[in-house]
Amino acid sequence: MSTFLFDDFDPVSAAAWKQKIQVDLKGADYNETLLWHTDEGITVKPFYTKEDKANTQINLPKKGFNICQTIFIDDEKIANSIAVDALKRGANAIQFKANKPFDPKTLLRSFPGQTPLYFKLSFLDLDFQTKLANFCDADNTFIQTDIIGNLAETGNWFFNLKKDHEIFKKIVSSTNNNISVSGDLYQNAGANITQQLAYTLAHANEYLNHFGGEVASNITFNFAVGGNYFFEIAKLRAFRVLWESLLNQYNISNVKAHIFTKPSLRNKTIYDYNTNMLRTTSECMSAVLGGSNTVCNVSYDSIYHKSNEFGERISRNQLLILKEESYLSEAQNFANGAYYIESLTHQLAEKALEIFKQIEKGGGFLKQLKEGTIQKKITESATKEEEKFNAQEIVLLGTNLQSNATDKMKQDLELYPFVKQRNIKTLITPIIRKRLSENIEKNRLENE
Repeated sequence: MSTFLFDDFDPVSAAAWKQKIQVDLKGADYNETLLWHTDEGITVKPFYTKEDKANTQINLPKKGFNICQTIFIDDEKIANSIAVDALKRGANAIQFKANKPFDPKTLLRSFPGQTPLYFKLSFLDLDFQTKLANFCDADNTFIQTDIIGNLAETGNWFFNLKKDHEIFKKIVSSTNNNISVSGDLYQNAGANITQQLAYTLAHANEYLNHFGGEVASNITFNFAVGGNYFFEIAKLRAFRVLWESLLNQYNISNVKAHIFTKPSLRNKTIYDYNTNMLRTTSECMSAVLGGSNTVCNVSYDSIYHKSNEFGERISRNQLLILKEESYLSEAQNFANGAYYIESLTHQLAEKALEIFKQIEKGGGFLKQLKEGTIQKKITESATKEEEKFNAQEIVLLGTNLQSNATDKMKQDLELYPFVKQRNIKTLITPIIRKRLSENIEKNRLENE
């Protein structure tokens, strides 16, 4: 392309831009006025230039993203009907959730071949999981089993440490794509972005240490994305950099991270619930531009309504609009060369790596989880975020700002939308998923 239009303009350095801004500030301090300091320890500048470009090569997916719909298996025939209909209406991947064994033949009847399937199982069963893996297409099936994630979230192993590892080792050795790392847990519990990256990486490293580096290709990473648009794009890109760096230590190459992403529930609300659609649209864009392999939207009413056709159709269509009408069908490389995003990616990766190294020096992720160190750090971050929310430094429109006093929800709750108290004995303190707006919503419901 000809550059004659620009030949008459001299390049301007970042220092010259900063000097010009300082003059325009008329005595105000540049650092105090225009620099933003995040909870992750990152300083965001008012402008970026090519001097901020990190030139980091990121192994992104070579094709676009999958549109996924989540379906809970209560009855195999009903789940099959819902899944087949979702595929006809634009989804091209399905995540099934189950808390007990089911019949794969009935569930997957009339399924199109090579459909990416994700099975999120909240139980551990060697015979069933082997049967399921052997029944499905190995290259397109991902069994999302995470024994460490189950310990972190529930406070207990499925059975006990020894038995869980024995069963899981047999599953890992006999099937493919069978390890999941629940990075979404840390986001939904209130961890900041560098903590999410570090904990997810350290979590995965426990599996590499235990089963050997050769299982790296079997791992699926689950992430949740929040409302900090550019940071969430950079977060997913930064994780790919961190994962590749970790695998280099195991002398493993050519294994890309397989990332399954959903919008966070932490910033979703029951009041003024239509704003949840705006939030999930932004978050799905972050997931796509960040290079997710599969994006699974959540419906605007999922926190207080049972799964329903209208909510699922809207959430699926949000992704279809992004893919087909917003031309994001193959947008995994769109952020390449963006000075701001590249700078954030590099900084997030560096900060997360520091935390990861501290965890490893402290004995590893599992040891620090058992000691309560990870839970303490997440609680500190979540408390800080909640304080900002209460002070309206973090805004959820319709909830802690410009709320509609006539909005009533008490009679519309099909599901209990708050953290449930569990009176069970646990080995460790569990990491609890909690929405920011819960306390405000409880007070409003009591006063309706």
